[in-house]
Amino acid sequence: MSYNELWRRLAQIYDAGEAKAIARMVYEERFGLTLPDIFIGKDTQLSADHQAELEKIAERLLSHEPVQQVLGYATFCGRRYKVNSNVLTPRPETEELCQWVIEEVRDKRQEVRDLSKEDDEFSVLDIGTGSGCIAITLAAAWPEAQVTAWDISEKALRTAHQNALLHHVRVNFEKVDILTPHSSLLTPHSSLLTPHSSLLTPHSSLLTPHLSLLISNPPYICRREAEQMERNVLDYEPHEALFVPDNDPLLFYRAIADFGRQSLKPGGQLFFEINPLYVTELEDLLRSMSYHDIESRHDAYGKSRMIRATR
Repeated sequence: MSYNELWRRLAQIYDAGEAKAIARMVYEERFGLTLPDIFIGKDTQLSADHQAELEKIAERLLSHEPVQQVLGYATFCGRRYKVNSNVLTPRPETEELCQWVIEEVRDKRQEVRDLSKEDDEFSVLDIGTGSGCIAITLAAAWPEAQVTAWDISEKALRTAHQNALLHHVRVNFEKVDILTPHSSLLTPHSSLLTPHSSLLTPHSSLLTPHLSLLISNPPYICRREAEQMERNVLDYEPHEALFVPDNDPLLFYRAIADFGRQSLKPGGQLFFEINPLYVTELEDLLRSMSYHDIESRHDAYGKSRMIRATR
């Protein structure tokens, strides 16, 4: 099967541009062939074993399985992350959120230093970490920071832990349900840590105001929106990381913001990836909880996709 044959098969379920991008990714990442290689016909010179593998890849792609899961990894902020059906595939808008956070924190910490104020321990909590892409990106940006990441899924946490090992960063992964954080934190179970640390049991220290930064890309898609979604998301990504009840679209935002009132230090910041449909309601919710300096931003596609607030 050639590159042209592959993308034309994929065009049965994707538009032509996306089909070509997926085919290029397969040839480059799995078989080491760049677009110039394809132009000179090297895609027609694959071995019999590689052709058999390519056919299996095509079958998986034609069943709507995301190309990142077929290849086993996704790229996020310049790093590769292991992905599977237990975690959301990292997305460009989440990269934009991380970039905003890093810029904002850099400017804020520089201001603290310029004013000769004490720049005390910098602690970060990522809620709903999934693949760990947010927590790992921030831990790599700030090696001195104390970075913790929560998820309700043990399978997701194990994937995130593998990614932290892959990128040699220190992140404390804990199984916590943000809808019942107090009971989760006080229930004995092991944290998943990088090899730089020993295994610990989550404790109630996170219930005191010591966090500098709280960040989350929580479930925010209402169930009624599912009929408009692509099968490669619906059939292959964890629904508990995607959906909220139709009658309570701010369920996780409310729980996280409430937790932030207890755990963020004065001046600590809260960052969310958001559903564009509910940005006004979320801004009102944060104001009602006494957050200030609330700002929402658009993603590269012009949608309100992220928000920041200060405790």
